Amino acid sequence: MERLAADAVRARAAGLAALLVDAVDGGASVGFLAPLDPAEAAAWWARAAEETAGGVRDVWAARDGHGRLTGAVTLVRTTTANGRHRGEIARLLVHRAARGRGLGRRLLAAAEAHAAATGLTLLVLDTQTGSPAERLYRSAGWTETGTIPDYAADPAGVLRPTTLFHKRLT
Repeated sequence: MERLAADAVRARAAGLAALLVDAVDGGASVGFLAPLDPAEAAAWWARAAEETAGGVRDVWAARDGHGRLTGAVTLVRTTTANGRHRGEIARLLVHRAARGRGLGRRLLAAAEAHAAATGLTLLVLDTQTGSPAERLYRSAGWTETGTIPDYAADPAGVLRPTTLFHKRLT
């Protein structure tokens, strides 16, 4: 697993886009509808690379023994003056072929450790209520803050509730 600089995000854009497409095709509610066009996924990662260059987003990626991207997570820093102590875990992605081996937990832990090491004291995230990701966050010590009905459409376009979580890093 490695933290990617903006140039590395750009260089790995095709693999990251394929990972995002796999997640959406697999039912992950990460902001896109299925089928996700690989060009749209690549454009999202291009924007993420710009945010990484600007110090707003950090990106971690994991590869298998053959060098294929198997997972990624991003940490987005709040840029408002009154929120510089917090960040958001966004787009925790694990390829369907790599699930169930603890990769999501390791990616999450890497983002949390970096957040704490760089002075963030509070993290937030949201996930589809009842999803496997929700169970991961609970087991990793995140606290449920609340649930919002019909917050976001799943990849099939059906409105689903979203559970908000937070974690103090102090």
